[in-house]
Amino acid sequence: MTDADFTVLCCGGGNAAQVATGLFSIRYKTIAVSFYADEAAKWKAALGDEDFELTLPGGKVVKSKPHDITNDPSVAATANVILLVVPSHAHGEYFEKFAPYMKPGTIVACMPARSGGDILFSSKLGEKAKDMIFCGFETLPWACRFTEWGRKATILGTKNNILAAVSPATAKQAMAKLQGLLGVNPWVQDSPNNLGISLRNPGMIVHPGVMYGRWGPESWDGQPKDESPLFYQGVDEFTEKILIEMTDEAQAVARKAEQLVPGLDLSDACTLKQWYLDCYDGQMTDTSSLKRCMNTNAAYDGLKHPCKEVDGKHMPDLTYRYLSEDVPTGLCFAKGLAEIIGIPTPTIDKVMIWAQGCIGLEIMVDGKMTGKDLDKTRAPQGMGITTLPAFLLASKIPALLGMPEARKELVKVLSEANTSSAELNGVLRQLLPGRSEAEIEALIQASGSKSGSGIDYEKFVKFVM
Repeated sequence: MTDADFTVLCCGGGNAAQVATGLFSIRYKTIAVSFYADEAAKWKAALGDEDFELTLPGGKVVKSKPHDITNDPSVAATANVILLVVPSHAHGEYFEKFAPYMKPGTIVACMPARSGGDILFSSKLGEKAKDMIFCGFETLPWACRFTEWGRKATILGTKNNILAAVSPATAKQAMAKLQGLLGVNPWVQDSPNNLGISLRNPGMIVHPGVMYGRWGPESWDGQPKDESPLFYQGVDEFTEKILIEMTDEAQAVARKAEQLVPGLDLSDACTLKQWYLDCYDGQMTDTSSLKRCMNTNAAYDGLKHPCKEVDGKHMPDLTYRYLSEDVPTGLCFAKGLAEIIGIPTPTIDKVMIWAQGCIGLEIMVDGKMTGKDLDKTRAPQGMGITTLPAFLLASKIPALLGMPEARKELVKVLSEANTSSAELNGVLRQLLPGRSEAEIEALIQASGSKSGSGIDYEKFVKFVM
């Protein structure tokens, strides 16, 4: 296949989506797709017969022309790669609309994936997901902006490296194709699995945590401010305490998951301070504490809290994406997994309960992830996942386990979790890919499992060793 035959769908109409469209159109058949209102038609009209102009770092201007700009999901039938550069709350809509048309082997990449993107992908595509490859990026490759909407954009800077993970983890060829799309920079670092990307998500801690620290009931009297406070550079000791407690709770979830599933590598799910050291090395003048990392980060110069002006004063916008996006598609995932594996999260709970009131969603009820709006979040429970075996299956984690001891431990977990035959069937299909459906059903019966009942560990373990 030549570059001209390789088809890329770039989804979205914002800064990064337009940059990606302009960049990939230079070499590949690139189709821009937007399902947001009439954005596709407006973009197509704005560009007309002209080329799209992209200014690269250093000032070089390159021109290209997307093959099409459309809101027709059937174009997914020709796609080799589908790149979602849209707000994370819109991912599900794109997955659902593309699903009927996608061909086996299609790579679907989200920039960024936020948390639980791989599980959402599987839940929306159902059985068809097993023939696809999902790639979750931790962040965008570029700092960029459009200079004339729909016609011109500028790449202000390109990151040196970014983390990404594929599901299934064996589909490493997808990473090479995505690296080819992006070029030499950034270098796409292969993260072991999408669960690590999900729990690494800094936005789920920083954005709700800083908002709570400034505007929560423990620190704000409800009165307007004379000016909008600094967001990152205004982090104080109280907010730092909230952030540290939240990141510690997320770390406890990651470490417990590694303990439950030997061989599972979540090393990329680092502390918030380590994330700053990894991503902003050289831009912070004081790294002695998390607070100082944020206060002295030059990349954050002048960035303020989202506020609305009321009678010349400033009131917080508590429906801004820092809460309306980062709670449902980030923090809910971490809290949901914590509940499944039995990790207490008192500070995350406190922030979640406050945030759900701000954004008008019922997520937690009496400290549990049982609210009526769970299906609007990335919480595993919102996708029908309430047990560890079901989570492992949805995450394709069993496919990572090549070590005999890890397999034994997984079987132990399954037996203790009173695994149903349906869940067991799914796990066996991943652990024993060479077996037919009839053979797998026979193994389930031989292991002593019946629908709704557990399995006999001693009987079952011999089948997966």
